[in-house]
Amino acid sequence: MANLKEIRGRITSISSTMQITRAMKMVSAAKLKKAQDAIVMLRPYSEKLQELIQNVNSSSDPDQISVYAQKREVKRILFIAVTSNRGLAGAFNSSIVKELNIQFQNNSQYEIEVLPVGKKAYDAVRKNRAVYANGSSVYDNLNFDMVANITEGVMTSFREGKFDEVYVIYNKFVNAATQEVTTEQLLPISMPEKTEPQVETDYIFEPNRTEILDNLIPKSIKTQVFKAILDSVASEHGARMTAMHKATDNAEALRNDLKIFYNKARQAAITNEILEIVSGAEALKNS
Repeated sequence: MANLKEIRGRITSISSTMQITRAMKMVSAAKLKKAQDAIVMLRPYSEKLQELIQNVNSSSDPDQISVYAQKREVKRILFIAVTSNRGLAGAFNSSIVKELNIQFQNNSQYEIEVLPVGKKAYDAVRKNRAVYANGSSVYDNLNFDMVANITEGVMTSFREGKFDEVYVIYNKFVNAATQEVTTEQLLPISMPEKTEPQVETDYIFEPNRTEILDNLIPKSIKTQVFKAILDSVASEHGARMTAMHKATDNAEALRNDLKIFYNKARQAAITNEILEIVSGAEALKNS
């Protein structure tokens, strides 16, 4: 049985840990609001881009297909795995690595490379997988231009035929307690099917349909990657906040159990001392 001094030390240690986890929870809660606002504002913009592409494509020449929409025989695949640079966020990072391993198994007949965005993804694949590039530095100064530069390299590789398909794997933010592991096809893009409009419309395009699509599609691809990373950032703070909340609750429960154990052990020690004193007094009295 541990002595009272050891138990007191454990109680003190757990109390210190509780202060750290509680502070980390508060920091993540503060950062979550900013990250959540960013992704909520970006989603309508991304959806509007898709709507514009659909409207322009519905009246364009069907023979003029964007290079980013051309489907080829699949031989080489690139996976963009989005995690964080830090841990202590529950299953946030491990769920992406798990999904990535599933994709490896399902596509084992193809050549696969990985573009890890986040140190946790990079550490998971750098030893036994082909790494296209390390995108962990994107979190040093996260902005659209930074993400666009990385995405531009991927788009160039796709145009040159180095990859036949590109997918992005990330945690989609639902709420502070829920994140969905999502795998989206980035390239080739899925052009919306043309549907017969209910009302005949005749648009005048300036400069022209092809040029508009050539500008909208790359911007839409870059926005899709940026949205995935912002989703991941919001999900990370939500997951860390939830994980630290549970860690604080577990530490508090453990500390309370130790306090009860400590009080019982202390009471037993005091009772034994009293019994020894009484027994000694009785022995002196009888002698």
